[in-house]
Amino acid sequence: MLPGKQYKPEDVLEILRRRIWVVLLPFAVVAAGTAAGAKLLPDLYRADTLILVVPQRVPESYVRSTVTTRIEDRLQSISQQILSRTRLERIIEEFNLYAQQRRVGIMEDVVQKMRTDITTSAAGKDVNSFRVSYVSDEPEKARKVTERLASLYIEQNLKDRENQADSTSQFLNTQLEEAKRRLIEQEKKLESYRKSHAGQLPSQLQGNLQASQTASLQLQSLNESTNRAQERRLLIERQIADSKVVPVGGGTNPEAAAAPVGTAQQLDVARARLSLALQRYTPSHPEVVSLEHTIADLVAKLESETPVGSIPAEQKKPATPAEAEQQKRILDLQAELAVIDYQLAANRAEATRLNALIGQYQAKIDVVPTRESELVELTRDYGTMQAAYTNLLVKREDAMLAANLERRQIGEQFKLLDTASLPGKPSNQMQRVGIIASGAAVGLAMGLLSIGLLEYRDSSFRTEAEAVRTLSIPVFAQIPMMISDRERHAARRRAWFMDAGGAVILLLAAFVLVLWRLRS
Repeated sequence: MLPGKQYKPEDVLEILRRRIWVVLLPFAVVAAGTAAGAKLLPDLYRADTLILVVPQRVPESYVRSTVTTRIEDRLQSISQQILSRTRLERIIEEFNLYAQQRRVGIMEDVVQKMRTDITTSAAGKDVNSFRVSYVSDEPEKARKVTERLASLYIEQNLKDRENQADSTSQFLNTQLEEAKRRLIEQEKKLESYRKSHAGQLPSQLQGNLQASQTASLQLQSLNESTNRAQERRLLIERQIADSKVVPVGGGTNPEAAAAPVGTAQQLDVARARLSLALQRYTPSHPEVVSLEHTIADLVAKLESETPVGSIPAEQKKPATPAEAEQQKRILDLQAELAVIDYQLAANRAEATRLNALIGQYQAKIDVVPTRESELVELTRDYGTMQAAYTNLLVKREDAMLAANLERRQIGEQFKLLDTASLPGKPSNQMQRVGIIASGAAVGLAMGLLSIGLLEYRDSSFRTEAEAVRTLSIPVFAQIPMMISDRERHAARRRAWFMDAGGAVILLLAAFVLVLWRLRS
């Protein structure tokens, strides 16, 4: 190729016309060779089946499934389990697959080869169905293995969903038992706390306040009754003193004034006072209650006195009726004074009791804030545990329903929609066509490269215009090529043989291609 030599489109077409065999022969030979080589490839048959993802037949609003993973993730997980070495080895041995490879190779390579022959793909944009296919050199084996793979997908999905539902239910049962144990322990703590601090709990504050107020009112009424009794006592003492001082019938009777007052007489006076008090007060009035206690004490005292003590000492009979009347009056006043003394003693005892009772209630009221703080902490933990237990109980029931759903096979499952059919033709035809097309492209490229190489090595000029265009100098003369008839005939024979040979090669290549097409 001369420097500065340029080619126009018509020059390129002329070169192609002149060296057409340089392009056609490599194209035909390589295409025929690749066709023959592709024919030697073993026939591979693909069988596939369509599996439909059937949704749960019970609405989610009634039974919520425990399997929440996406179908894409579950499908990938199931594929990994099915494509495990253990599963594939069993299938290989069951159907006697890859017999030649097993004789000369190791099982790991055979298993890997089978993994490449298995294809799982979604049938659409939404994964509501997917295809499982298998490629084998025998149509029947391809169909049977595909059917087995489809059944494994369906069984594994059911098994995984059931296992997950059972595992969830068992886990929730364990957690529920633990929560129940902790809740019972907390209930025992609360019960023990309430028993040990009975009367001091916040819920009993109102009762304590009311009881303290009632005791205060009783104490106030009792103090008023005591004051009245003391005033009455002073009055009686004054009356007794006046009765002893005032002479009756021209003289006094000291023996009558000093005569002891009997218990029976005191009891009569107390009963008389009780009758008068009931006319003025209610039976629950402190003064009435105090008189009832006094009467009860006097009755007990009277019953406990000995017969000798119960016999009154002989008293000297009064000289006159006036003295007798005075003596009786003094005895009555002394009896009433004794009753009042009994009543005052009972009032003091009752007041002491009421003060102690008020102090107890006040102590319980004062400690309520502390108990409330402690009880709030205990009840807060108890409330948290109770809420957790209730939540776990609801979840456990839902998990049991979901497990029953999976066991009865009415949850989401895989259903065989299209069974694997026997493939009627090899699935690698397009692969062979691709090989032949690649070979033809390689042959065409080889021919074009050969033309380019020949033109690169050719430094001659074929026309005056080509020489002028390349050399940029004028041509003064042209000397035609002088060839003899013998050389001319020889050139014609070579051209004829070249055309004939190229035609034969083209025919053979076309025959090979037609034969491959017919046999495929």
